[in-house]
Amino acid sequence: MSGLTYGIYAAGRVAGTAGPPDDRAAIDDLVGGLSGGRPFVVREYLHFLGTPADPEKARALAPERRMRELTMPDQWYTTGNRRLDLVLCYLPDQRDLDGWLAFVERAVHRYGAVARLLQITLEPNFPLPWIDGSSPGVLDALTAGTRHARRLLDAAGHRDVRIGFSVAEPPEFLGGDDAFWAHLEALAPADFAAHVDYVGLGLYPDAFSPVPEPALAGLTEHALRHLREHRMPRAHLGPDVPLHVAENGTPTGPGRTPADQAARLDIMIRTVAACAARLNVTHYELFGLRDADSGRDEPTARLGLTTSDYRPKPAYDVYRKLIAQS
Repeated sequence: MSGLTYGIYAAGRVAGTAGPPDDRAAIDDLVGGLSGGRPFVVREYLHFLGTPADPEKARALAPERRMRELTMPDQWYTTGNRRLDLVLCYLPDQRDLDGWLAFVERAVHRYGAVARLLQITLEPNFPLPWIDGSSPGVLDALTAGTRHARRLLDAAGHRDVRIGFSVAEPPEFLGGDDAFWAHLEALAPADFAAHVDYVGLGLYPDAFSPVPEPALAGLTEHALRHLREHRMPRAHLGPDVPLHVAENGTPTGPGRTPADQAARLDIMIRTVAACAARLNVTHYELFGLRDADSGRDEPTARLGLTTSDYRPKPAYDVYRKLIAQS
């Protein structure tokens, strides 16, 4: 296995889906079992919902509460060789760039000393429900937010915090994302690319539509290569800018056994590791530690390495062993 830095989304909520409350003791034990004391990234999400906020999203995502406290206490993310990967999501119903930049400032003030990675927007290249690409003004939120975050972090003495953004693949999904990359291509490098330290990939080749297991390795490598070789150059982001697999997962559920999940994750993670040196992939983060709700059948509810009450599936041990081999 390569020298990838591994990580995970450790909380339980996925968009509007959530089962039992997060159990801090269980999270600490399970994350510790995965990392074994090695450098390990933990992913968290904060959401800007605009004014007025959509009531359903506000109830589900609790943005004000999470601005005060994440899933775990602050010190947990800075001990045990853990590193916080904090995602700032842009989800207003109406364009609100001023409100967004103020939100970025609040987030940097609150978590700049805790985070080691700061992602500006979540998958702005596709208009999916509960994902940033569906929000008016998201392209300006990405570019202006990135510049603003860099200035704020530097002014606060947090120059070591890396800033990036993530995109969803594959490119043909929902008719393609050419307009997104054309927008970035038209920007002068000094206005955006110069402030980007990494690009994240949301990698779900079989999560929402099952594909034959033998196809998984090829689909995984294609997504990485397409982003590196065809998309990033358009945004003036060269081979020296690292790729992160920011999210990757495959569910259990109807027709998808826990053994299937373990085997499929093994294929995808080994493929990422095999491509890492050639494509400058430095991080791999799994989505996620536990199911959002094991009692529901939709794929997004059952992506976890454990059930929603923290009973490990076979995939937990597979991921633990792959990390140990790195």
